[in-house]
Amino acid sequence: MFKGAPRTPASRWRRRAAAFLTLLGALATFLLPATEAHAASVSFTTGAVRTDQNGNALQLHGLGIIKVDDTWYGFGEDKTGETSSDTSFQDIPCYTSTDLANWTYRGVALARQSSGDLGPSRVVERPKVIYNASTGTYVMYMHIDSTDYSEAKVGVATSSTPCGPYTYRGSFRPLGNLSRDLGLFQDTDGTAYLLSEDRNNGLRIDKLSADYLSVDSAVAVLGSSGSGSVEAPAMVKVNGTYYVFGSHLTGWGLNDNIYATATSLSGPWSSFRDLAAPGTHTYGSQTANVITVQGSYGTTYIYAGDRWNTSDLGASKLIWLPLTIRGTTVNLGQYPTWSLDTAAGTWTAGSGIPAEGVHTLKNVSSSMLMDVSSGSTANGARIIQWPSNGGTNQQWTLTRVADNIYTLKSVKSGLCLDVPDQSTATGLQLEQWTCNGGTNQEWFLDLVGSYTGSTYMLAGVGSDLNVGVASASTTSGAAVDQEAGTGATSQQWSLS
Repeated sequence: MFKGAPRTPASRWRRRAAAFLTLLGALATFLLPATEAHAASVSFTTGAVRTDQNGNALQLHGLGIIKVDDTWYGFGEDKTGETSSDTSFQDIPCYTSTDLANWTYRGVALARQSSGDLGPSRVVERPKVIYNASTGTYVMYMHIDSTDYSEAKVGVATSSTPCGPYTYRGSFRPLGNLSRDLGLFQDTDGTAYLLSEDRNNGLRIDKLSADYLSVDSAVAVLGSSGSGSVEAPAMVKVNGTYYVFGSHLTGWGLNDNIYATATSLSGPWSSFRDLAAPGTHTYGSQTANVITVQGSYGTTYIYAGDRWNTSDLGASKLIWLPLTIRGTTVNLGQYPTWSLDTAAGTWTAGSGIPAEGVHTLKNVSSSMLMDVSSGSTANGARIIQWPSNGGTNQQWTLTRVADNIYTLKSVKSGLCLDVPDQSTATGLQLEQWTCNGGTNQEWFLDLVGSYTGSTYMLAGVGSDLNVGVASASTTSGAAVDQEAGTGATSQQWSLS
């Protein structure tokens, strides 16, 4: 039997060191926490009843929301048992969630009092909360009013913890102006702003004081006085651009909500444009807030709205849908189901999006197809409507390029549906052109009508105008153009 070389002190040391390192590795594996598992995505069904852990309908109406570490804290108007004729203040509840789909009721953040602003027969609406890092204080703003809405004030409450309870500090008219529906916005530098509907002037943006407890100065006024004003405001900032969202003034009645953009809060601001497919009344909802979900792979911006049920306000549905933001254009698509991965910061439509591949597009009003004139394969050939003839110049390859953004390529020519010269003018006839990735060749496809149908409105990503048939014509050869959205059937297209 072969005998190896005698063991030297050095070799024994190396073996002992190796054994010691192995032991350390085992201990590290045992003692150190495991890497956090990637959170599974959660699903949302648009229009479904949303409940807390006890099965009670979420009272997150007029939503206010803030994220602290890995937890979202949600605040809302408790409208249990209320109708549009009796909206007397009950309380502002606080809920928590780690995924925005499952919520736990934590109690009352701001309670009704025996008298005063928070007393019986008072209006307390749209609670919004932000955190002041310099004072270590959570600050809540809300609309305070009498039942006839004649006071039009803002109320302020504070707490050292997100859920409270909050201590009420009183109410005032910001800089002496009326304030009804309101929102809060905190910029990246920590400066905070109050957004409020001033019926006498328009939608106001006012800078808050350093402690967030009062209004410091006026920044901008958007819209106009009276019926042209904007209520239910919300704001986000994306890549240096500010986006403000809001609703027309139609009481409890729903309308097509709108948005505007600017690179400075003081303006100039763009004109207001429709947020969702025109005529859908923002899929039956009114803006409450925009939720920012930032993850490891991206950021999702969620539109949070209320579908008011005037006979039972507490049962009003929460309509939450992901926004698609491209440059200065914002689109709110309608998805019967969709999912959210909060860890990744990404979303996926589960239904309501067209299948990629070859389609024909039939105009709902005329029943004619979107057609490349004379079957041309040339750049600049015009797009018209024409009776179905089975030609490949009436067939389009639909390709999804991002979120709710698509290109349409003529099967015959291989050229893309295009807005000439990247124009934003209404009434301009569309053409086909060599595919180049421009936003004038990209389209939002928004489901309208029945969730189970395949009828869409097409809006240009570059122009934010809708694809329709000129003058709503039902004549063969009529131009397919871009138009201001109206929701008319001449601007609706059935995919098959």
